[in-house]
Amino acid sequence: MENNKTINSLFGYLLILFLLISFSTSSAKAQEEADTTDTTEVSDTTNVEEPSPLPDFVPIPDRWRSIIPPPYEVNVTSGKFDPYNRSKIKGDYPIIGDHIFLSLTGTLMSLTEVSKVPTHSGVSTAEPLSQDFFGEPERLFLLNNFIFTLELYKGQTAFEPRDWEIKITPEFSLNYLKLNENNGVNINPRKGKTRSDNHLGFQELSFEKHLFNISDRFDFISLKAGIQKFGSDFREFIFNDYNLGVRLLGNYDNNKYQYNLIYFDLIEKETNSELNTVFDERKQQVFIANLYKQDFGRLGYTTQISFHYNKDKASVHYDENGRPVRPGVVGFIRPHEIKSYYLGWAGDGHLGVWNITHALYQVFGTDSYNQFANQKVDINAQMGAIELSIDKDWKRYKISAFYASGDANPMDDKARGFDAIIDQPFFAGGHFGYWQQQGIGLQGVALVHKFSFLPSLRSNKLEGQSNFVNPGFFLLNFGFDAEWTPKLKSVFNVSYLSFVNTRVLVHFLNQPDIDKGIGLDLSLGIIYRPFLSNNAIFTFGASALSPFNGFEDIYETSDLQYSLFTSLQFTY
Repeated sequence: MENNKTINSLFGYLLILFLLISFSTSSAKAQEEADTTDTTEVSDTTNVEEPSPLPDFVPIPDRWRSIIPPPYEVNVTSGKFDPYNRSKIKGDYPIIGDHIFLSLTGTLMSLTEVSKVPTHSGVSTAEPLSQDFFGEPERLFLLNNFIFTLELYKGQTAFEPRDWEIKITPEFSLNYLKLNENNGVNINPRKGKTRSDNHLGFQELSFEKHLFNISDRFDFISLKAGIQKFGSDFREFIFNDYNLGVRLLGNYDNNKYQYNLIYFDLIEKETNSELNTVFDERKQQVFIANLYKQDFGRLGYTTQISFHYNKDKASVHYDENGRPVRPGVVGFIRPHEIKSYYLGWAGDGHLGVWNITHALYQVFGTDSYNQFANQKVDINAQMGAIELSIDKDWKRYKISAFYASGDANPMDDKARGFDAIIDQPFFAGGHFGYWQQQGIGLQGVALVHKFSFLPSLRSNKLEGQSNFVNPGFFLLNFGFDAEWTPKLKSVFNVSYLSFVNTRVLVHFLNQPDIDKGIGLDLSLGIIYRPFLSNNAIFTFGASALSPFNGFEDIYETSDLQYSLFTSLQFTY
């Protein structure tokens, strides 16, 4: 039944694509007929002879194949497989007529990570006499993703938006995980301590149609349908994902205003690769509307207002490793529905010599049965973030703060802990920081999920449901970025991490007292581009968490937690 609903949804999207292509074709034919009529009328009513061409005039088929005069023609000879010079397969020349282009892009992403993360001993420990609740924390993770993107589009793209665009991005993931404890790679301890996994998914499968212009400066309205990427604000605090949806987008007043209306009918993710499964319905709908205004109040500052709606229906789902993720294994297990509404205001830009980024969100709604509160709850939570930075030549100094409210009374009918839909914030060091880089588990749920700040205690960020009964989070950060050369950049960050209220953790873990302090997070990132382009990017990251009392209370250790990774990205 679920597959039938998803297939029906895909059929609906394909029908929309067919209608849009038909509309595009008929419009193009009408325009060609109009151009022919105009030319005929002029030729019938005009008797003026055409001036003869100049002696040195050289006809060219179109502006894409313009002849570059000496001495600039040196080192610009085109090659079929040359990634730097002009080619039909990367959109430099049209492949059909004068306005239809093809762009093919291949990317290899390779990640190697060694880390120390609190790991449960499981029902069957890997080592004898290991009776402690948490076992050996070391782990090794290898990831190789092969990404291929095809873009076929029509348009005078140097002057106006594309008339239409088809985008297809299949991605193949090959990953390996090695732990020192059983039960970590799979719910079945007989699966051992290692896991190898591969998956092929479509991260993009969409069609975009330019509907019409609304001004002579190419302000436009377009429609995009299919699997597509969307981030809902400047730093992607609430939603960032590749998923199935329909999006109306456009701009106004010489591009001073940009807006999006998008509806997602989410599809499931494969657990270990986090890629789309395409034909598995998630039973979750998301609607997002946002509006950007450039030069708001002063030049160089852009503001944004947004609305998010998340309807996550009651359902039962197990991940690829056999673990129940909907509903999560907490308290009395019962499927439940969540309806949440987010109102947001964000900004990004310059205020004099200062760079500023900020965001403020209020979420309200209902959870038909919250497993921590053991009852239906009304949602009322807040989040705020601000980053100030100043540039000194090739150096940038930053100070940041992040706050997400926590629930002080987990047993009442009010849920005051902030949680997002699918967040992936690039803030305060982003994925270089230990806290955001590592997913740290805690008794069947996660204290914090990979690429998230929020200690939401949900079973899984992508497959599980939001949880608004959580301890909240506070961060204070100092950062230093340096462009040492055009090829070499470093990113250094120090962050103080703390819970807002630990009453939920006390209730959940049945411990008498848990301190608010999480730890001091230090991270260093090195980014190297050997060819002065994004065709090859080498990244090295090192991070460490020096635990405070709260982390020690939960995980029974004061040892330094760390992560080392190298990432190689090649794009052709």
